[in-house]
Amino acid sequence: MISVNDVTLRLGKKALFEDVNIKFTEGNCYGVIGANGAGKSTFLKILSGELETSSGTVTMTPGQRMSVLEQDHFKYDEQIVLDTVIQGNARLFEVAREKDALYAKPDFSDEDGIRASELETEFAEMNGWEAESDAESLLNGLGIPTEFHQAVMKDLTGNMKVKVLLARALFGNPDILLLDEPTNHLDLDAIGWLEEFLINFDNTVIVVSHDRYFLNKVCTYIADIDYGKIQLYAGNYDFWYESSQLMIRQMKEANKKKEEKIKELQEFIQRFSANASKSKQATSRKRALEKIQLDDIRPSSRKYPYIDFRPDREIGNEVLEVHNISKTVNGVKLLDDISFTLGRDDKVAFVGGNEIAKTMFFRILMGLEEPDEGTFKWGVTTSRAYFPKDYTDEFDNDLTIAQWLTQYSEIKDQTYVRGFLGRMLFAGEDGDKYVKVLSGGEKVRCLFSKMMISGANVLIFDEPTNHLDMESITALNNGMIKFPSVLLFSSRDHQIVQTTANRIMEILPNGKMIDKITTYDEYLASDEMARKRTIYTSLVTDEEDFSEEE
Repeated sequence: MISVNDVTLRLGKKALFEDVNIKFTEGNCYGVIGANGAGKSTFLKILSGELETSSGTVTMTPGQRMSVLEQDHFKYDEQIVLDTVIQGNARLFEVAREKDALYAKPDFSDEDGIRASELETEFAEMNGWEAESDAESLLNGLGIPTEFHQAVMKDLTGNMKVKVLLARALFGNPDILLLDEPTNHLDLDAIGWLEEFLINFDNTVIVVSHDRYFLNKVCTYIADIDYGKIQLYAGNYDFWYESSQLMIRQMKEANKKKEEKIKELQEFIQRFSANASKSKQATSRKRALEKIQLDDIRPSSRKYPYIDFRPDREIGNEVLEVHNISKTVNGVKLLDDISFTLGRDDKVAFVGGNEIAKTMFFRILMGLEEPDEGTFKWGVTTSRAYFPKDYTDEFDNDLTIAQWLTQYSEIKDQTYVRGFLGRMLFAGEDGDKYVKVLSGGEKVRCLFSKMMISGANVLIFDEPTNHLDMESITALNNGMIKFPSVLLFSSRDHQIVQTTANRIMEILPNGKMIDKITTYDEYLASDEMARKRTIYTSLVTDEEDFSEEE
């Protein structure tokens, strides 16, 4: 168990947390949620001891081991992958090293024998003999093929390093597990594996995540951070949302009844306070009036952008025809003989671990890359807007947000343009900020405003939820569901894929494609999908470069 007692953390004059009291108990998974800047990651650093509190204490049951998902993806670059994972249990690794050093001594003494016996006992109690197989199982589950287990960390791609650090945190059955955004840079398969791991994990988990489906799957409690307080709710994310909304409605209804009672008492007092025969009743009502206290309903610190993609033109029946497209990059066949026809009602999710292939295919469709073989043709009624995975060049200029968006608008009126920015939470002077200094989440919201102002009837999204908070992800999800035309997208957010897509395309590691008209959950449960995944799992490697999170 880990207990937070009267914890306050001040940053300058501002109290980020104030008088927080909460207990995290064994056998439960706690999802920590809150708006950007609410202090979710900071709270985890307080729990881990990385940050000292201004006042109050954090205590842990004596003898328990805490494991933390580390964020420095270059810290272990000189180490072997398997060793990096096993070092997640530092004591086990120390015992193994000391034991091996003793056995390697040429002058092994009786004292060494006694010490070695003690170490062997401790090693066995920590399941040391299963350490390598356990570490390999974690790596395989997260999609790190066996041939990489003895590689040096610096030789891995960024996404593979992320998975190794996650395996390190999970290793050795820690008593308390702290995970800050563990699903970042994981493909949907790896996220699914992690969900099952945490569901079956018997100890305490405290996790920060923007993935609503993930929180719904694994959490037994939600810890909601708002205005420096932490409110604990039993249940998963959806239950928190319903409970919190119900609580606000109940408080508003209670206040409405109190206001009606106040008005009734005030009218009586005003009418009869000067009436001698009614003076006692008026005095009694004054005392009753003084006792009525309205509930203080503070608005949430959460802010939801308003994402509404409206096509200027209705799309025709001929949308897109793709014929035998193939593409090889650096000797790797990313796309192999891809063909399909897109209909006017299609909302297509591109899924699976072949990240580079998906990005390459989107770039080909947008005319940014040429296929080695094959052709494609967009219908004459189509207009397209594209959200790229790498949008660095978009903001490498000296424009303000308003100037940046104006260049993409047919209507150059500032009031019109700033209306789109206001929907993306850039109100008033915010529109005068320079785009080059924006955070990752702000840049993403700028790109959404660009797509909205385009009036396109075909939207292409390549991992749009990176850098977004829960509120923006929810708004994007709603905007995609409401969009009345064609979508092509890739996303690691299970809920977006499940609630938006009516057609699933998976580009396999060999460049071939599975194309099914179905929902994502139905696709995951399908026999064909399971068979294909068995065939190709051994080929999966994640070559995507790591890009720094906001």
